[in-house]
Amino acid sequence: MMLKIGVLALQGAVREHVQSLEANDVDVVVIKRPEQLQEVDGLVFPGGESTTMRRLINKYGFFEELQQFVNKEKPIFGTCAGAILMARELIGDEDPFLKAMDIAVERNAFGRQRESFEATLKVESVGDDIEAVFIRAPIISNVGQSVDVLATFNGQVVAAQQGPFLACSFHPELTEDRRFHQYFVDIVRKQQPVVG
Repeated sequence: MMLKIGVLALQGAVREHVQSLEANDVDVVVIKRPEQLQEVDGLVFPGGESTTMRRLINKYGFFEELQQFVNKEKPIFGTCAGAILMARELIGDEDPFLKAMDIAVERNAFGRQRESFEATLKVESVGDDIEAVFIRAPIISNVGQSVDVLATFNGQVVAAQQGPFLACSFHPELTEDRRFHQYFVDIVRKQQPVVG
């Protein structure tokens, strides 16, 4: 059966994530209602503005369904603002939101919009030359013992994984490189119950 992966469509680069996932041969569901979360095997939190995303999640009644998604350990991939939503701790900022990952995140750590940049990164288990677009990007300033660091830039952690949860500071969906999404699809596939 074809995997179904949702992209939370409240804000951010939704279309680009959909295209990256479709290139990896999965059925993509654009999530606009909380009950749609029950029909997907994995979920992508796109980048955007984390405070706005929190407000919209609360406004449209997504929080409880998302909490259940986390509790069931269904795979989630958070990029940029998505990584902020997944963190257990936010440095010098508002209360954490979903607390899905044992990471501390610092918002806008690489500067404002005009300091946006691109870099090529070695991402563990994904590739040695992954194109990464950083836009008002956060950094993962601390990781718990059960968290694997997948990539660093200038000594700062910019991608991490904890079981079925994946977070990165950058926007892999804004490049033609689909390998990071392929890696997430593989995580989702491995989480599927064995039938038979």
